[in-house]
Amino acid sequence: MANFLLERTVPLPLPEAWRRLTEWPRHADVVPLTRVRVTTPEPTHEGTRFVARSGLGPLSFEDPMEVTVWQPPGDDTPGRCRLEKRGRVITGWAEIEVRPGPGGRARVVWREELRVRFVPGVLDGVVERAARYVFGRAMNRLLRRA
Repeated sequence: MANFLLERTVPLPLPEAWRRLTEWPRHADVVPLTRVRVTTPEPTHEGTRFVARSGLGPLSFEDPMEVTVWQPPGDDTPGRCRLEKRGRVITGWAEIEVRPGPGGRARVVWREELRVRFVPGVLDGVVERAARYVFGRAMNRLLRRA
């Protein structure tokens, strides 16, 4: 099991930082070889489900997720979203928080616990470093793009 924490402070209002991180199909624009399909009606709420499919051809897998906590931020109040990962290959959870930061900026915190089936625990450090890189890069790109 890999656990990691990512934090960023960005010059965005809380609702805009939240929007950029929680428009699920946008994640496919910033994660290589990945498509995202929302399988429940919009708007996002507790119970929303979506599937990220990553890889090429027979070397791909699906990462189905469900929103289990959905508390959007106000202009000055924090927001929190929790996703449960329920796939055959990837399990665990992710939490995204957006809260007031210094100077009217948004402070974003992304926590994740990731389990990759068929990968022995001795490789958890490798999984954590790879996930930190991929999700950190995705988070940076999502927050930069309007």
